[in-house]
Amino acid sequence: MKRWWSVGTLGLMSCQASMDSSSSVDLFEEERLRQHVQILASDEFEGRAPSSVGEQKTIDYMVEEFRALGLEPGNGDSFVQPVPLVSITAQASELTVAGGETELSLESGSQMMVWTKRVVEEVFLDRTEMVFVGYGIVAPEYGWNDYEGVDVQGKTVVMLVNDPGYATQDAGLFRGNAMTYYGRWTYKFEEAARQGAAGAFLVHETGAAGYPWEVVSGSWSGPQFDLVSEDRNLSRAAVEGWLTEEAARQLFDLAEMDFSALVDEAAEVGFRARSLDVQASVQIRNQLRESVSHNILAKIPGTRFPEETIVYMAHWDHLGRDTSREGDQIYNGAVDNATGTGALVEIARAFQSQSLPPWRSVLFLAVTAEESGLLGSRHYTEFPTVPMERTVAALNMDALNVHGPSRDVQVIGFGSSALEDYLSRAAARQGRVLTGDREPEKGYFFRSDHFHFAKRGVPVLYAESGPDHREHGEEYGRACAEEYRAERYHKPSDEYDASWDLRGCLEDLALLFDVGYELSRGQKFPEWYRNSEFYRAGAVLAEARSEAPTTE
Repeated sequence: MKRWWSVGTLGLMSCQASMDSSSSVDLFEEERLRQHVQILASDEFEGRAPSSVGEQKTIDYMVEEFRALGLEPGNGDSFVQPVPLVSITAQASELTVAGGETELSLESGSQMMVWTKRVVEEVFLDRTEMVFVGYGIVAPEYGWNDYEGVDVQGKTVVMLVNDPGYATQDAGLFRGNAMTYYGRWTYKFEEAARQGAAGAFLVHETGAAGYPWEVVSGSWSGPQFDLVSEDRNLSRAAVEGWLTEEAARQLFDLAEMDFSALVDEAAEVGFRARSLDVQASVQIRNQLRESVSHNILAKIPGTRFPEETIVYMAHWDHLGRDTSREGDQIYNGAVDNATGTGALVEIARAFQSQSLPPWRSVLFLAVTAEESGLLGSRHYTEFPTVPMERTVAALNMDALNVHGPSRDVQVIGFGSSALEDYLSRAAARQGRVLTGDREPEKGYFFRSDHFHFAKRGVPVLYAESGPDHREHGEEYGRACAEEYRAERYHKPSDEYDASWDLRGCLEDLALLFDVGYELSRGQKFPEWYRNSEFYRAGAVLAEARSEAPTTE
């Protein structure tokens, strides 16, 4: 998830330690932040791919900065946490679809992207029956099951991205325009595997996906990383992939079915999956390389409640280098996410400058492999250095504002917890107001590293500097966002630019600092609202916390 106005996941405030945001802005120096971003996004770091030369350069740089500030290692006596990864570089044939005596061939990159998560040297589909399963969702709480009455064992499913609420704009269907987790591509592949599918393809549509096809082709080319699992990922479908909308229409034409009509039907209650009566074939040969990447961790110990911890986080990785490209091969990832990574250092510096130290510990966590599916943050929450029940908040910074100051602060997943009251007061001290997510259909809440903390029950408040530019208005702000998304997001052109206007970014860092500092000087653990999908997970943590010895 990235937009230029991202502030990051603003985590959670308690009731102590009021701050004057106008004065805390002075804690942050533009040139220091610029230097971090310029270095981390330089060609020398080669796009900061996990398990690369760029990773080691990133670790060396961040550890040196944290040590210079006097921070302690965040993983025992180490500043890093090993994250076992497997790199899979797929060489795929064309995807062929046979219908009767006619055959359709789809090329990798321009018409489809295909891969496997299975840690094997070769997988293939050999004339597997293709089945259209609508949105590929099984959601009992919404009374929805796209797989009801159909057996897809050993078959290849074709699915639409997002969920029926977005398609119909019906507020009574799922969450209307706002994407649920059922709309995310990650869920859909997981569900297809649970249903026993051999292959699973998503139909790309820019509005529903939230990004253009170039993001898909760029993100899924070259080495793909995953965590090393005991079953070598054999529980996944053998083949996963995306189809362009044009390619999907060609496929449905071959099947003599009306694509548009079936898309409309898929959004209706009672939809039933159906065979396309065509067969898919593709072969994938893998180059496998198991490696170890690293999360980077540094901490400031609390003086009263050191086991209770506020986490500031950002992903340090990006897409690395694609040697198959002509011209610029390096995905520098300046906005995404050298800005957030550099901001970790500067917020740590702000904490260290305070005369009143934090009562609770503050952990600065730079995670790996976000671009490969939030893998570093997932690994951390599975093997945390601080128990989840003692983790007060996760404040995530993913692609910061580089286009000037804004009046508004968007809350992604607005209405999830009482933390928004604290955030509102902090924003008011900057003369800013909270708004809900302006693009809830894109599912940004599920697309960055705080999500794994939320799934574990740790309250998160994901907020972003909004598009209402203080000097040029909202139209200008939206235009900047669209230009970044179309021209630079996940492309080699996401490079450091000396013309960036970082005034808004510094205000955002001050807001993040104020929120986290208030939390660090407090005692209460914030809670999810009862209508949040994470409320039950939070209640489990609260119960575990109540049974644990006090840290006072």
